[in-house]
Amino acid sequence: MTLSMTAFARNDQETPWGSLIWELRSVNHRYLEVSLRLPEDLRALETPVRDLIGKRLGRGKVDGILRFQARDAITGEFAQDETLVTRLISVARKTGEIGTQHGVALSPLRVIDLLRWPGVLKTTGVDMDALMAAAMTLLDQALDEMRETRRREGERLADTISQRVDGMEAITATVRAVLPEVLQSFRQRLDTRLAEVRKDLDPARVEQEVVLFAQKIDVDEELDRLSAHIAEVRRVLKQGGQIGRRLDFLMQELNREANTLGSKAADLRLTNAAVDLKVLIEQMREQVQNIE
Repeated sequence: MTLSMTAFARNDQETPWGSLIWELRSVNHRYLEVSLRLPEDLRALETPVRDLIGKRLGRGKVDGILRFQARDAITGEFAQDETLVTRLISVARKTGEIGTQHGVALSPLRVIDLLRWPGVLKTTGVDMDALMAAAMTLLDQALDEMRETRRREGERLADTISQRVDGMEAITATVRAVLPEVLQSFRQRLDTRLAEVRKDLDPARVEQEVVLFAQKIDVDEELDRLSAHIAEVRRVLKQGGQIGRRLDFLMQELNREANTLGSKAADLRLTNAAVDLKVLIEQMREQVQNIE
């Protein structure tokens, strides 16, 4: 199964304390990189969330956003973190004194500013353990959706690459077929040019030139390696899993052989074939960048 690294998932769930919403986005990346935005009250989930994402996804830059929309009326009363409030007031007072020493008038700390500070107010009616468990369950569901999206996109990418591979195989077969014609064409051109002075030439020397030309344009090894790499691309696509890096390496090898084929081209048909191969390889390489 071929997986893409580009996907999006959104799942929400109603709890007795409010709504939980997970949004996951992923794009291609060399490794797995996770960025999270969590509500302050659920910040303790960061480590287990990273662990779960690491188990479910192999590569990609993943952005995860968890939102918690509390109900308007939650049973219970507000609790205040008096220790935190005391520390904030102390810091505000010292900051004001420093400002006065430097001739800068700072605005005094307002009560509303204290109440808005993360962690100052908590509702006693929320079961945080149950809420966290619900958030992790919802994340697991969102990851299921994301993997399914990655699978569908990966299948389309694999189909696209397979079509390009078919085109490369056709070009390789064409090059093998025209090589004898290229050599025969060279022999004919050489015979035409030397027709007037042939009686003064050594036939062995003419044959030697033909042999040297044949060696110069010999691309059998390049074609064999191209065929081997093409077969390996097919095998890797069929194997599935985390194959992006292996495919990227194969694209480099295919491009190297296409370049060599172009440098040895002694006929317009071979030059065009090398260019067509490089176009197909570049198209595949762009798709491979999105494969996990």
